[in-house]
Amino acid sequence: MSTHDEIKAEEIENLDIEKYRDKYSEEGLWEKIRKNIAKIGVKVIYQALLLFYVAQSPNCPTKIKAGIIGALGYLISPLDLVPDFMPGIGFADDAAAIAAAVALAQVYINDEIRAQARAKIVDLLGEDALENLDD
Repeated sequence: MSTHDEIKAEEIENLDIEKYRDKYSEEGLWEKIRKNIAKIGVKVIYQALLLFYVAQSPNCPTKIKAGIIGALGYLISPLDLVPDFMPGIGFADDAAAIAAAVALAQVYINDEIRAQARAKIVDLLGEDALENLDD
């Protein structure tokens, strides 16, 4: 790993996603996904959907929900650590924020949540998109 990569990883680990909570909205999430499917990638979209459905669950504690909303707000926001428009790397920081939130919410991701996320993937991208997922 280069020094540049190490700095990026450290910046992402120290990222305060709480400040992105005000960027979150359900319609903003759907719009971001629709407009950037190819750039974001199926796996990150699936993880974002897992988070979306976990946050709606009555079993999800407020603290976890706040982290999820911050991560989804970060995904939606065009103003983040690495601008989304940068070819090839624009969504790398978004993917890291989503992955960190998934790790935080992992205990609340059950089969029902996975089924909801998979159904939405099929709705958005078609049945073939499921081949690219590995839960």
